Amino acid sequence: MQDGTMLVEARGLTKEYGEGARVVEDVSFAIARGETLGLVGESGSGKSTVARMLLRLVEPTAGEVRYDGRDLLAMRAGELRAIRRKMQVVFQDPFAALNPRMKVRDILAEPFAIHGERCDRGRLEKMLHEVGLDATALERYPHEFSGGQRQRINIARALALRPEFVVLDEPVSALDVSVGAQVVNLLRELQQRYGLTYLFISHSMPLVRYLCDRVAVMKRGRLVELGSCEQVCDSPRETYTRELVAATPEIRATAAE
Repeated sequence: MQDGTMLVEARGLTKEYGEGARVVEDVSFAIARGETLGLVGESGSGKSTVARMLLRLVEPTAGEVRYDGRDLLAMRAGELRAIRRKMQVVFQDPFAALNPRMKVRDILAEPFAIHGERCDRGRLEKMLHEVGLDATALERYPHEFSGGQRQRINIARALALRPEFVVLDEPVSALDVSVGAQVVNLLRELQQRYGLTYLFISHSMPLVRYLCDRVAVMKRGRLVELGSCEQVCDSPRETYTRELVAATPEIRATAAE
């Protein structure tokens, strides 16, 4: 549950590519500690670009990102490296995000190696257990797992260094409905266990309703609606938002099981 203090703030974020092609324009919102903010919109609305700017994987053309009150865009390499331990991402495609030539043990150990830490087998086994997989997975390769299992491995890797903030970039859209619902429930359990703050990117309003506290709606690079989950899902102001709410009603009951 959120504690009211803002962990991540986007202020006037804008991104242009090429000759003034503006894919994100003047987007502002804040995410409280322990909160899940849903960022929704159809493909091409700018959701993932906003997320990448928050993580400083993409540099904004204009605007500001603040993390725990500090200007992320002004940080030098050393400061940014320390902050990156606290910010992680789970991508949409659970197979493309895993190196097919690495065993799971090496995939999970990689974040520790990047930050100069040692990680014993017991810790790796615990990481797998937390996402519902057993120790035998350590000696296997990504292609030996189902899509849902691969996404669980991605989640375990993202949480390896005990981050505070996790971007979930459509983490279940490549999975079938029942498997996706299981992964969403896992994400909810992990958030409660570790006090995580989430940015949940999706095009499914029913999934957002289930997981999120507030919702930000994007259309063609702009933020068009922002409010509590109940307000945005039950009484949306924008026609565009009403269309999103109506688009995937079948997921609602499945996700809540």
